[in-house]
Amino acid sequence: MTETILHKTYNLKCIDLSIEGKGVCKLDGLVVFVPAMFPGDEGEVEIEYKRNGQHFGRLKKLSVFSPDRIEPLCKVSSACGGCVFQKYAYKAELEYKRRKVADQLKRYGEIDVEVLPTLGMENPINYRNKIQVPFGKDDKGKTIYGFYKEGTHAIVPRKECFIEDARAQRILEKLNDVFNRLGIEPYDEISETGSIRYAMIRTSYYKKEVMLVLVTKETFIPKKPALIASIQKEMPEVTTLVQNVNGQRTNVILGKRYMTLYGPGFIEDSLCGIKFKISAASFYQTNPVMTEILYKTAMDFAEIAKNDVVLDAYSGIGTIGLIASKRAKKVISVELVEEAVKDAVKNAKANHIDNFEAYQDDATAFILRMAKRKERLDVLFMDPPRKGSTPKFLSAALALGPKKIVYVSCNPLTLARDLKVLKSKYKVEKVQPVDEFGRNYHVETVVLLSKTTRD
Repeated sequence: MTETILHKTYNLKCIDLSIEGKGVCKLDGLVVFVPAMFPGDEGEVEIEYKRNGQHFGRLKKLSVFSPDRIEPLCKVSSACGGCVFQKYAYKAELEYKRRKVADQLKRYGEIDVEVLPTLGMENPINYRNKIQVPFGKDDKGKTIYGFYKEGTHAIVPRKECFIEDARAQRILEKLNDVFNRLGIEPYDEISETGSIRYAMIRTSYYKKEVMLVLVTKETFIPKKPALIASIQKEMPEVTTLVQNVNGQRTNVILGKRYMTLYGPGFIEDSLCGIKFKISAASFYQTNPVMTEILYKTAMDFAEIAKNDVVLDAYSGIGTIGLIASKRAKKVISVELVEEAVKDAVKNAKANHIDNFEAYQDDATAFILRMAKRKERLDVLFMDPPRKGSTPKFLSAALALGPKKIVYVSCNPLTLARDLKVLKSKYKVEKVQPVDEFGRNYHVETVVLLSKTTRD
């Protein structure tokens, strides 16, 4: 019985990395996943638990070091679990991501295609323009902030993070001091007491604008006027303060109610020459430098002609569609979230773009109607969530038959699954991984598909 190996220690060698960046070891033919182990590492591993038929271990001591192992910048990277590759050479990380995309396409999409080398950052630090940090208490009753330890709600305190915008670190430290000084309690999910659940900080890359969002249990915040005054005085870089109310017992961070406490309630940033207004609820890529590379790659793949009609599905605040509008005859943008569509319309007006139409609708329902009406479509941009697209959407896309499809994916597994459907009428021409999430196992991928059959 494999259960007899639990809580025992074995000398194991790491031979590969899993899709989630965990070390892959073998124990008498049994696969054991071990965080913070890299190919070439060897050492003592305790088998900690079994989940969904898979075994997971904890590295206790290294005896042989991987040639790609490095000293981490962050002292709490192992406890935090947010940066699984802090101890892994960046060049090796980029190759891992390329290989991961290739493996998923071959295994689940049955697509054996060359995957281009991953486009990476010059230095993958301080790139995140959005952070969401929980607040709690330490053993002495003082308010603290940090990250949840992987798989738990135990807060790992920290004062610096090497992947987030450096401005956010100062704001969090000052904010925590203000909470302690004013006696404003963090929310306790067991007793359901206290007020402050999270702080979300969004920063502009091209402007000196910062949004601070306080996520609270209820509308009332003790000493609210003093809190607002303290933030304005001690954190002058915060250009707008927003309160979000989330009274639910849930792991979802944001609730549905927002109140602007001062400032305009949004920040502005720029991508590929287009200005964007970003509200608290807006979806906006977290790495501004690599997002420009991601979208420029998508545009280069699409080769949009001046008479082309373009559809931007799963469009969010219209980022891809608005960038494409500079090249196309007409761009149609479809997004389900009402606030995002409103943002897209505002962004089009602010940039004086008049060949852009934004619709609030389910992308699948919208494209099905286009297919029924046999509307013309030259280029389809797809940027679905991690769960990927839907069979109905893919069927409608095949029926509509645009000349090109550019698929932007944040999940190689669902990308492979969807491409398997699309390849019945389309050829996978190019696959380009882009490192949006340096030091983490996630990877963005841009895929160009060209039509191979005539209707």
